[in-house]
Amino acid sequence: MPILSRPALVEHLVRTRIAGDVATPRDNNLSHYRKLANGDRHYWLGLELGDRWTDEQDVLAVMAERCGVNDDPAHRTGQDTIDPDLTVDALDRTAARLRKAAAGKERVLFATGHPGALIDAHSRVAAALRAKGCDIVRIPGGLIADEGYVVQFADVAVFERGATLWHTHSPEPMNAILDALGEDGRPDLVVADHGWAGRAGQRGIDSVGYADCNDPALFIGEAEGTMQVTIPLDDHVLDPRSYEPLTDYLLDASGLL
Repeated sequence: MPILSRPALVEHLVRTRIAGDVATPRDNNLSHYRKLANGDRHYWLGLELGDRWTDEQDVLAVMAERCGVNDDPAHRTGQDTIDPDLTVDALDRTAARLRKAAAGKERVLFATGHPGALIDAHSRVAAALRAKGCDIVRIPGGLIADEGYVVQFADVAVFERGATLWHTHSPEPMNAILDALGEDGRPDLVVADHGWAGRAGQRGIDSVGYADCNDPALFIGEAEGTMQVTIPLDDHVLDPRSYEPLTDYLLDASGLL
């Protein structure tokens, strides 16, 4: 399939509800912003935010600027949005970081807390970087976190429990990987989402993460400089193939096709 132009990709993102009017409701977004501001570490996604974000209105302001949600505090229920132009802007910033990784033949780790939606997107980028000479991290075997196992499929680290791949926001699987790798095996770049991305950034590794509009921590991480890039999108639309044009655009912009 041809690579979509920027306007065509924006249209695709809106049509598939990866961006534009997304499925995540406004009240869910605001609830997560409030819980982050109240210090609930589940919503910090592996970052250490201290007491810098104790006002949910400050969180909303960051999300309006970097994700494109409605900036009106009085809008409490109903629909919310992700700005597709911000999604493509973030893909362009990610492409620049991937070009650097390819040029330096860097060591790169991929991981996802959304294996049902994003594992193929991560895996395709990993394969493209390997073809350019990058060292794609192979995680050690036998890693345990959160009463489950940290395993790897198609170059992407995931969390397994009860013979099932789990959706997880926890940073503990990333902790398990980085602790096992040690300083000698430390990646130069992590491409991930949720707590996998946040904890890598918190531990001083260049980290790029996909994030939904109800996951404000990674956007705050980019605002503070802990995250390299946070890409706003609905991170689990119905058909995982809907992400393919987005991944194609990223690979093309990165010079990896």
